[in-house]
Amino acid sequence: MDIIIVGCGKVGSTIAEHLNEEGHSIVVVDTKADKLEILSNKLDIMTIEGNGATSSVLIEAGVDTADLLIAVTNRDEVNLYCCLIAKKSGVKNAIARVRNPEYSEDIHLIKDDLGLSLSINPELTAASEMSRLIRYPAAIEINRFAKGGAELYKLRLPSFSKLNGKAVKDICGIGKSDYQICAVEREDEVFIPSGDFVLNNLDKIYILSKPKDAMRMFKSFDVPVETGRTAILVGGGRIAVYLAKQLISSNISVKIIEVDPVKCEEISDILPNATILCGDGLDKEFLLEEGLATVDAFASLTGLDEENIILSLYAASVSKAKIMTKVNKLTFDNIIDKMEIGSVIRPKYLTSEYIIQYVRAIQNSLGSNVESLYKIVGGKAEALEFVVREDSKVTGKELGKLTLKENLLIASINRNGKIIVPSGNDTIEIGDSVIVVTTHKKLRDLTDILK
Repeated sequence: MDIIIVGCGKVGSTIAEHLNEEGHSIVVVDTKADKLEILSNKLDIMTIEGNGATSSVLIEAGVDTADLLIAVTNRDEVNLYCCLIAKKSGVKNAIARVRNPEYSEDIHLIKDDLGLSLSINPELTAASEMSRLIRYPAAIEINRFAKGGAELYKLRLPSFSKLNGKAVKDICGIGKSDYQICAVEREDEVFIPSGDFVLNNLDKIYILSKPKDAMRMFKSFDVPVETGRTAILVGGGRIAVYLAKQLISSNISVKIIEVDPVKCEEISDILPNATILCGDGLDKEFLLEEGLATVDAFASLTGLDEENIILSLYAASVSKAKIMTKVNKLTFDNIIDKMEIGSVIRPKYLTSEYIIQYVRAIQNSLGSNVESLYKIVGGKAEALEFVVREDSKVTGKELGKLTLKENLLIASINRNGKIIVPSGNDTIEIGDSVIVVTTHKKLRDLTDILK
């Protein structure tokens, strides 16, 4: 697809990198030549220096024949105006990043007038992810499939797990095949496990399950299942406000710690049911006085990654809370993922992932049948949802008789709303949606799972 990205900040650069990996033709527009030069040296893409909110620059970028424009500058108004100009100039689809909560709430009223196909709010997306994680405190990460009918949970086995030394085929019997172990992360290696694969203590495992079966699945894996009732959020930015609203609506008591008195006043007006504390979140004594040692959930949401990491490391050392850490920089992912800082929330990455899913959905109408895609295990593997629209080499045949690629697992089949954890005797039929987990990249069609 021909895609134009307006804005070469952290979000725009991340989206460009991921869509470039997907094989799309990318043009990035920005007013800052130095940022464009850095990106063009890194990726094989076209860049244009100029104002993406002007028709002349967008025409130079090829807006009249482009399949998609993505506006992700640091100003909502510019993003919305870019989409309006792009739609008038002939672009087929347009996406705008809209961060202002007031705009986000009203965007549906003018979506068609602006020519918007989709608007995305990175902070709201991150808050929703964190809210789900608090609902399942044992989960490090949660990805949704089958329109919410199935979820992929990332868990870490305890240091003295009763599952240590057990084969996958023996463990899945505990849940009567209601879930599927799809991937295992062990130190720097990733495995797509067969039934004979043996688990070890401290393995990070990815399990597919229906949400209603998740609690029973967690219990069988000997990990915590109690949803927290109290939360401390350090940092009073947009994510904290969005998250607090969601937690309060679930009857969870929320404390927000913010060092800026003016911002504290603003937050207290927006969140009258939350406790707003004006103080330094890096003050250990202050944190302990406010109940850090006994709180159920803790999120470090300041504007500095370094502060967030330190805060989460300290919280993990003094409490058993569900820890969540906001990280903006993606440079040291391999190091950060090894730290004991709980669930790492990357708003820019979540935004990119969400947009890639939308791009995949557009491709579906152009012939591809990938409905959803998530990069897991630090990008070393992918979990994909395929929609079966026509007969092919994989339909109507028992799975045990198909010659599949190595390091690939058919994790589930969704048939008329029923989630099936498949055995070798099951078949894939027209109308099914099929979830596949693999280390192979760029699978476009369900038939690509065959050797």
